[in-house]
Amino acid sequence: MSRPEMLAEDRYDQALTAVVAPADWTNPEPDDRYHVVVIGAGTAGLVTAIASAGLGARVALIERRLMGGDCLNFGCVPSKGVIAAARRWHAGRADTGFGAPGADRVGDFGVAMERMRRIRAAISQDDAAERFRDAGVDVYLGEGRFLSDRAVSVTGVAGDRELRFRRAVIATGARPQAPPIPGLDRSDYLTNETVFSLTDRPERMAVIGAGPIGCELSQSFARLGSRVTTFDMLPGILPREDPDAAALVERSLRRDGVEFALGVRIEEVSSSAAGVRLVYKDSDGERRETMSDELLVAVGRAPNVEKLGLEEIGVRYNAVGITVDAKLRTTNPRIYAAGDVTPAPKFTHLADAHAGVVVQNALFFPSARADRLVVPRCTYTSPEVAHVGLDRQEAEQGGIDVDVIDVQLEENHRALLDGEEDGFLRVLLQRGSDRVLGATVVATGAGDLIAPLTLAVTHRMGLSKFTSTILPYPTQAEVIKRAANQWRRTRLSPAVKRVFARWFRLTG
Repeated sequence: MSRPEMLAEDRYDQALTAVVAPADWTNPEPDDRYHVVVIGAGTAGLVTAIASAGLGARVALIERRLMGGDCLNFGCVPSKGVIAAARRWHAGRADTGFGAPGADRVGDFGVAMERMRRIRAAISQDDAAERFRDAGVDVYLGEGRFLSDRAVSVTGVAGDRELRFRRAVIATGARPQAPPIPGLDRSDYLTNETVFSLTDRPERMAVIGAGPIGCELSQSFARLGSRVTTFDMLPGILPREDPDAAALVERSLRRDGVEFALGVRIEEVSSSAAGVRLVYKDSDGERRETMSDELLVAVGRAPNVEKLGLEEIGVRYNAVGITVDAKLRTTNPRIYAAGDVTPAPKFTHLADAHAGVVVQNALFFPSARADRLVVPRCTYTSPEVAHVGLDRQEAEQGGIDVDVIDVQLEENHRALLDGEEDGFLRVLLQRGSDRVLGATVVATGAGDLIAPLTLAVTHRMGLSKFTSTILPYPTQAEVIKRAANQWRRTRLSPAVKRVFARWFRLTG
């Protein structure tokens, strides 16, 4: 069973809940009819609500748990705080290659986690119930359920409210998913909703799932001093990423002490006073078992669609989310859905973009389309892996001819000087032209380096634009310009070289 507690019992998490779920909150008296009612106050819901209110619409926002949703409370914000601590610890260890003094040592895990919670509490002001109320949003804390496709009930501490609306937006997000492993439902395990409440470092940690969350936290806890073993039924990690990128990240995690059991089948999980026991068959079919102090399950997300009354209003959904069209309309045209509750990738920045689509379509002429969004992604391991647009497999499956430009980070002076030369840039161009169709970056700052390439894919720019762009030296961003110059050299065909040779003879 997943741990019921979500937050630690300290002053910073108390400050957090006082802002995003104030105990003394009084739900307002409903308006006669709202232009839009939003259920769920994660990124998609918050942006939809505040943007709509800013345009002058009458808006109600319902949240049953914590405002800020997964991103603030259990996702982007706390995970990056832990990752930052892990990187500092790693950088502070002895490195004879840099002539660094001292020996490896274990720091104060509790201080690192407290710092994360302190920063999360400070950031929570952006998602505060009072802030949205002051921006003109009627904020209701309680359970929302559709009474019809024109009304929602809110069950709160002060009783029920009925909210009538013109349009509604479902932005209830997603939650951690548990795999069907015998004994797991009777065992004590962590998810991304509970792992950040830890105050003591686990000496041994097992992680089920080698996707982005599993890899980020496996590496972080290994750097923070835990002995980490990561399990996955697939033979490799980060299955969505370029195989070369995933292999490079796997090598980095192994160097940091993460042990992998890949291509395995977990047959049983059980808890006892001694810890959590995993029994599995390895890739050779051998039966093995291991013990850990903590088990983290990170295998995917399930949409929050229960108790909303969706069946009664004709809104279809399945295991991956609420069915929506390109304009984010559900199967009931009065109801929209946005963010992680849809089948779209579970990214905060995509939920933000979904909100823009919904505001346009629900309040005005429905012309915005979610299927035209260019969505980058980044996994925040060390090195990071970022991607946008097509990859080689997608291009091949789609019958799209591409040219591939590769630049290794070891060719970049800043990467060499920083000792961060493990990585590369891979750019996919439309065959015979310089139009950027996709890119993958593996680097310390890949999440930042992907930004100009996302601009190029979004606006159908050519890679050659970067050849005339001056970039500061030395920076890792120069790998993009190197890729552009590499493409330009391919334009220098033998025929062109002969023309140049003749010109220089004539002008010599």
